[in-house]
Amino acid sequence: MPTATIPALPLLEDYPEGSVLPVEGADQPTWIVRREVLSRLALELRDNPETQFDLMLDLCGVDYPDRDERFEAVYHLYSLPRGERLRLKVPLTEADPVLPSLIDVWSACDWFEREAWDMFGIRFEGHPNLRRLLTHEAFQGHPLRKDYDPARRWILTEDKIYRPDPQPPGGDTDDDIFERMTINIGPSHPAMHGTFRVVACLDGEIIVASEVEIGYLHRCFEKMSETHTWQQVIPYTDRLNYCSSFINNVAYCRGVEQLLGIEPPPKAVWARTILSEFSRIMDHCVCNGTTLVDTGALTNFWYMFQPREEIYGLLEACCGARLTVSACRIGGLLQELPPDFEARCRNLLETIPAFISDVDKLITKNRIWLDRSVGVAAISGEEAVNRGWTGPCLRAAGVAYDVRKAHPYDLYDTVDFEVPVFQGGDVNDRFRVRMAEIEQSLSIIRQLLDRGMPEGGFIVDDPHVALPPKEDAYTQMEAMIYHFKLIMDGIQVPPGELYSMVEGANGELGFYIISDGSGKPYRIKVRPPCFPLMATFSRLMNGGTLSDAIATLGGLNVIAGELER
Repeated sequence: MPTATIPALPLLEDYPEGSVLPVEGADQPTWIVRREVLSRLALELRDNPETQFDLMLDLCGVDYPDRDERFEAVYHLYSLPRGERLRLKVPLTEADPVLPSLIDVWSACDWFEREAWDMFGIRFEGHPNLRRLLTHEAFQGHPLRKDYDPARRWILTEDKIYRPDPQPPGGDTDDDIFERMTINIGPSHPAMHGTFRVVACLDGEIIVASEVEIGYLHRCFEKMSETHTWQQVIPYTDRLNYCSSFINNVAYCRGVEQLLGIEPPPKAVWARTILSEFSRIMDHCVCNGTTLVDTGALTNFWYMFQPREEIYGLLEACCGARLTVSACRIGGLLQELPPDFEARCRNLLETIPAFISDVDKLITKNRIWLDRSVGVAAISGEEAVNRGWTGPCLRAAGVAYDVRKAHPYDLYDTVDFEVPVFQGGDVNDRFRVRMAEIEQSLSIIRQLLDRGMPEGGFIVDDPHVALPPKEDAYTQMEAMIYHFKLIMDGIQVPPGELYSMVEGANGELGFYIISDGSGKPYRIKVRPPCFPLMATFSRLMNGGTLSDAIATLGGLNVIAGELER
């Protein structure tokens, strides 16, 4: 497992001895922080020119029942100006699991703190709305604690249904409320792109206050991961962002491979990069196509979905599945690539651009589309960073952060491509960024195909990681034993922890993985890129019309499986 050096920062000299302790041998700089200094340290880490940790990527809890300080709150920070990462781990006792809220430092902490409260029971003093996020009001206990029964269910009864009543700031007079009404959209509504619920307070046609409720598709992916072997987790990752499931496979497998200290063979890395870019194209087509449908441009939906269908054919040839592919394995791929893999890819390179070009001609200068998108739900780059945004939505606001460029993985440091950046931060620029990224993905794929498929196998030649060939398992005792051990006990991943990230279709997709040395994960925390986007939805809606809100949600590309896990 890779290790990171600990930066020697003068700012730590001002803190009481033992309040901030660097951890040696971690995969990235990691500090153990006492909660008494957390607020001050967080503010200084954000504002100090030597640190500039302006992006709060993730916050998660970890439960260690055998420790005196049972819980850990783990913050993942990133400095965009410096391109560096930092992990803060704050230990807490079971009797007093309380932390100060850091919303005033990073607005992104809002929903992340609510999630930690919901899943682990960690309370955040000063949080303006610390209530459950992913589970319902009748739920009892905190499901990601180790002593919580995975099979336990709680029924939501009528009297426990949450009834939000969003109110605009300031007082009301009779004139203020004359045309005011509160409406409910979702959770079962085609405009919601999934099972979300929005309660909006309208003054005429203007949304003056709103509240977003999620959790209707929450399956507790992270709890399920703890009850399955490392390899069995892969199909669950498909169900995160199911519009580009292959990228989720890659992100998870890369993390486990780093913990194991293994490298997939060149052919697998080559194919992973190509199929990830095709998946990105497919995801962007779905996002832009459905956004255009939401604004009345139905014809474009068919044009954008045709490339998706064609790419499905390629994925089906590789693994037999289309939507949730499970095409990766720890150490490589599910199986050998089909003989016509390169021919299929080149055919897609020839057919996809025509569909993208047609949509571009229909939409780019279309007055109706421009009226519905330009200036709608605009956000500045600074605010987007403070709210934890990454991916196309952040790049549409003028911030050129892309994991593939900033921290290259697989073959991205061997190909030439640009990171499209726009400055408006509105619905139109989010659309334009995705259209430009489709062109860049096609270029990446073309460069990799021109090199030719590498020789060799599709998965590592390691019987402790990869199943032996079926013929060997039938005819060789040793191969049969390896097969039996992998199926019954799973891969034995060495103890350790690691944060692995890729550039998902919606932004930085991260997996914080903790192993206790057994055949099952001790803890897996997904950093879902659309989670901070959805947390900002109310802020983007307020002040706009109801039709603006529908266009806004489509442009954010919130995927319910990824959002709620």
